[in-house]
Amino acid sequence: QVQLVESGGGLVQAGGSLRLSCAASGSIGSIGVMGWYRQAPGNQRELVATITSGGSTNYADNVKDRFTISRDNAKNTVYLQMNSLKSDDTAIYYCNADVRLQFRVRAEHYWGRGTQVTVSS
Repeated sequence: QVQLVESGGGLVQAGGSLRLSCAASGSIGSIGVMGWYRQAPGNQRELVATITSGGSTNYADNVKDRFTISRDNAKNTVYLQMNSLKSDDTAIYYCNADVRLQFRVRAEHYWGRGTQVTVSS
């Protein structure tokens, strides 16, 4: 089994910054794409950013130039640096990873439980 545990959420004023972390643990063989998604009240879960094991990144248009995704493969951890936060960024942020378990061939999607980010205007 694999667990993804997010941390770093909280309350911040508009224009401020937060850094989210997500650590994967368990019987991990390898991790492919890792990413961050978010869900605001009444909205569907949406992509924020993804990063491959080689470091290629992809961002939603509404966070480009403000958010930066990165990862530490040795620590099985992905980060999301969020700058110039806006009230529209208020949501629960979820970590996602494609993980191949030890002794398995195929990777599976895993989700964390989420961390709340609230931006006050």
